[in-house]
Amino acid sequence: MKPPSASHLVLLALVIAVFLWSAWKPHDRFTWWLEVTPGIIGLAVLAVAYRSVRLTTLCYTLIAIHISILCIGGHYTYARVPLFDWLRPLFGWNRNHFDRLGHFAQGFVPAMIARELLIRLRVLQRSGWLNFVVVCVCLAISASYELIEWGTAVLTGSAANDFIGSQGDVWDTQSDMLMALIGAICALALLSGVHDRALDRMQIRNER
Repeated sequence: MKPPSASHLVLLALVIAVFLWSAWKPHDRFTWWLEVTPGIIGLAVLAVAYRSVRLTTLCYTLIAIHISILCIGGHYTYARVPLFDWLRPLFGWNRNHFDRLGHFAQGFVPAMIARELLIRLRVLQRSGWLNFVVVCVCLAISASYELIEWGTAVLTGSAANDFIGSQGDVWDTQSDMLMALIGAICALALLSGVHDRALDRMQIRNER
């Protein structure tokens, strides 16, 4: 087995540092657990699968950024992230839009992960159908997350208000899914070429 990549270890260390900061006196501990649990589960899955399925550094970097976004949202709650509060008067926003960034990442990052797995597991070739399926996968993930938010709200009542983070927007669920869709499309448009080159380099290394 190849030893862990130095860049992967650096990314792991950075994620752990952000996680520890996030866990220190969050705004609401229950909300913190709800927000960061997907990141914890994802990190555990990646660790278990690292020996058999090692992703590209591009994917690991995107995952590290996504987990960091979850940790920031968990620490402050998505409606109270200070940077986006400071931006509200500058852009005339009537709400804190950090959750929009989170849902954009919810489409952007899974798009690259799904693309990589579909190609490497030979489910699909690098064609137009690949992009269509990747976008569908990202929308399915986004819809599933919205169902989890709804189920959590039903089970816990007002305790899940910060987790849902609708901030009075009746179309929040639809807006969240739209941001995930936009994120997935942007990832495919911007990173497909870079991703292909990373996959080709990985294949060359594995063949040596």
